[in-house]
Amino acid sequence: QVDRYLYHMRLSDDVLLDVMARFQAEMVKGLGRDTNPTATVKMLPSFVRSLPDGSEKGDFLAVDLGGSQFRAHQVKVFDDGKQSSQLESKFYPTPKEVIQGNGAELFDYVADCLLDFMETKNLKHKKLPLGFTFSFPCKQTKLEEGVLLAWTKHFKVRGVQDTDVVSSLRKALQKHKASFDIDVDVLALVNDTVGTMMTCGYDDQRCEVGLIIGTGTNACYMEEMRHIDLVEGDEGRMCINTEWGAFGDDGALDDLRTEFDRELDLGSLNPGKQLFEKMISSLYLGELVRLILLKMTKEGLLFNGKVSTALLTKGKIEMKHVSAMEKYKEGLSNTKEILTELNLFPSEEDCVAVQHVCTIVSFRSANLCAAALAAILTRLRENKKLLRMRTTVGIDGGLYKTHPQYAKRLHKVVRRLVPTCDVRFLLSVSGSGKGAAMVTAVAHRLAAQRQRIDATLAPFLLPLGILREVKDKMRAELEYGLKRETQANATVKMLPTYVCGTPDGTEKGKFLALDLGGTNFRVLLVKIKSGRRRSVQMYNKIFAIPLEIMQGTGEELFDHIVQCIADFLEYMGIKGARLPLGFTFSFPCRQASIDKGTLVGWTKGFKATDCEGEDVVDMLREAIKRRNEFDLDIVAVVNDTVGTMMTCGYEDPNCEIGLIAGTGSNVCYMEDMKNIEIVEGNEGKMCINTEWGAFGDNGCIDNIRTKYDKEVDEGSLNPGKQRYEKMTSGMYLGEIVRQILIDLTKQGLLFRGHISESLRKRGIFETKFLSQIESDRLALLQVRRILQQLGLDSTCDDSIIVKEVCGVVSRRAARLCGAGLAAIVEKKRENRGVERLQITVGVDGTLYKLHPHFSRVLRETVKELAPQCDVTFMLSEDGSGKGAALITAVAKRLHNVGQK
Repeated sequence: QVDRYLYHMRLSDDVLLDVMARFQAEMVKGLGRDTNPTATVKMLPSFVRSLPDGSEKGDFLAVDLGGSQFRAHQVKVFDDGKQSSQLESKFYPTPKEVIQGNGAELFDYVADCLLDFMETKNLKHKKLPLGFTFSFPCKQTKLEEGVLLAWTKHFKVRGVQDTDVVSSLRKALQKHKASFDIDVDVLALVNDTVGTMMTCGYDDQRCEVGLIIGTGTNACYMEEMRHIDLVEGDEGRMCINTEWGAFGDDGALDDLRTEFDRELDLGSLNPGKQLFEKMISSLYLGELVRLILLKMTKEGLLFNGKVSTALLTKGKIEMKHVSAMEKYKEGLSNTKEILTELNLFPSEEDCVAVQHVCTIVSFRSANLCAAALAAILTRLRENKKLLRMRTTVGIDGGLYKTHPQYAKRLHKVVRRLVPTCDVRFLLSVSGSGKGAAMVTAVAHRLAAQRQRIDATLAPFLLPLGILREVKDKMRAELEYGLKRETQANATVKMLPTYVCGTPDGTEKGKFLALDLGGTNFRVLLVKIKSGRRRSVQMYNKIFAIPLEIMQGTGEELFDHIVQCIADFLEYMGIKGARLPLGFTFSFPCRQASIDKGTLVGWTKGFKATDCEGEDVVDMLREAIKRRNEFDLDIVAVVNDTVGTMMTCGYEDPNCEIGLIAGTGSNVCYMEDMKNIEIVEGNEGKMCINTEWGAFGDNGCIDNIRTKYDKEVDEGSLNPGKQRYEKMTSGMYLGEIVRQILIDLTKQGLLFRGHISESLRKRGIFETKFLSQIESDRLALLQVRRILQQLGLDSTCDDSIIVKEVCGVVSRRAARLCGAGLAAIVEKKRENRGVERLQITVGVDGTLYKLHPHFSRVLRETVKELAPQCDVTFMLSEDGSGKGAALITAVAKRLHNVGQK
């Protein structure tokens, strides 16, 4: 009979899955900027961004307003490696005149209670951080600020809604400050649900959901920042207080609400509001049971149709009665006793029926709660892109704790609805008190950590004044390199390349190009057509250079190169042709003519013996002779930077600067012959290969070198050399990041203070990881995956810090590179004697091409430091291959013109 009567309260799994889907849709609505105003589930950002990590310590105060009693707590958190804490509390009544009076009285009462507590605990003379648990819907704009949206749970205090409750509490405390000598700093405003999650999070670091099922009901969980439109920034996570009690206020649950739910709602303090809460929380379940029993009695189904005063009195049946009647182990004795106390004189059948009504009502509550919780768990799992997830739900509230069956039912239904989540339910101990202290402790820890991280990264933030100094110093070094008397001692060598022209479009023919400059070596065949059908066709093959050859003898290196050329000529079927060849050799060379290049010194990890001081063209010719299989006409030895400029010059005649920002860093530009004192002649222009990587080798930029730069330099193959390159090029940025990460880990600010084996390995942190980590499209989840690949087990907070470190290092590189380039474009402007210069820079290199922000920061810096120059940046297509062939073609053209 009861089953038939309460048929609508029995919810199948299909219905629950439907509720779950509806709640998921409401969550999305609440998180969206445009949809939030009309959303019933408000998804309030709590500004709690981090869970406890076990390193919190200190004394904290907490006050807790929101339940039937007001509580003050002192929490001691010990950093003893055991994550232990000690809680001392005092309970104070919340008189009706206070919870339904005016705001000033309420906050004065809170301050008075806190003062009394501090006196009893002898804490009056200490300055202590305080966490304020305020268990009502608040709109927060920061951790220590919250505007009350609406009162719930029988509270109706005038003049508080739409005001900041923290400043009201601070005002009340301020009144006591002078007269009672107390100094309390309110650091955090916390919702009891968030407090529950944080308390459990201290004991179990998997805990990322908080759930309250008591007089009220609510849930919170850690959401990805990128999904929270209401808060700026998309790094990391933030705890979202769902305020799910209002789910259904827009009619979304009307098909599930019974006549009893409607009647209960109409008789409540807030009709039409908190409809989900009214179906779930203990504040309403007793009343729901009363309304059902009243109607059944009126219809003659119970108590012989006799309606007692108890059944007619609102609030007469409470949750404690419902819980007691559901203690099946006690048979019907509890039920009989309670009903008799209420003057209902039941028969045994009545007792069975009433017990059954209680079961159906509380079971529906557990079912609905499970469906909404399952929606949150599913969202968490999808956010993490996991097929299966292990997580912990921190849980508190009288209904969950005291009802004999509730917890078991809830667990069972949750596991049935989300079989892909392994959920542990952890009972919170004083979530609202200890939790507020934990939030405060975490905020305290994060503030201290933030200061130390900022101090560590401060030397990388170069203000405009410093960048101007770098630009001026670079300009001075360029001049030293061009002057005959200072060139020998100049660090920026300003090497003449004997490339005296850029392409004019008449170049044509077949050319070979070799490209040696990194761990790979390329051989190319380039076909250039001139005239109306101007085009460049390229065929190439890539060969690896093993480490033992890079660091073996010069003879072995050049024999390997010739072996690769032979393979290519064979592959292309052109072994017999004597083709003109351009040799891109991307290392500092002193040239005496276009086809003579003496290696000044190896860079980029090369260390082949008997090469430095030798002519690389001669070494190549001798290796070809030794092989005695083919002959080639080596026309030009080319630097990749010059090749980059030439490739872009083929497309844009205004291109007179080449920039490489990749594994290495370098610039070349067309200089007026009259300024190049180390080469005879004053007519025309010649391309100068600055070899600016060595800028600062004389100590002129020591003021901006950090201890990390020094560590990277000392651990490199060429200590004391190429200092500017080591701050700006891809080969070293990852290593700078690694050094900073080690330091932050030693300070206990990363990876829980544990330096993993992989982090100790030099070179583990490749620059490509910087590009990936800094990509705007990458969620922190993917950052964590990259770190996991590197053997670094990171938390969400760790990932944010790593991303920040990468950003600071690569931004400094781009700004330093921009300062150097500004010196070059300013020099070009002065050479031309114009007020405003328009010029194109040809650029190549993986850092510029692949890093998500490097190119933008570089361009912005040049604009800031050289405002009279309009600089266009043009991406080079294969400067070292196509560029070498174009230089060879231009050299051939100029040679033919010279002969004529």
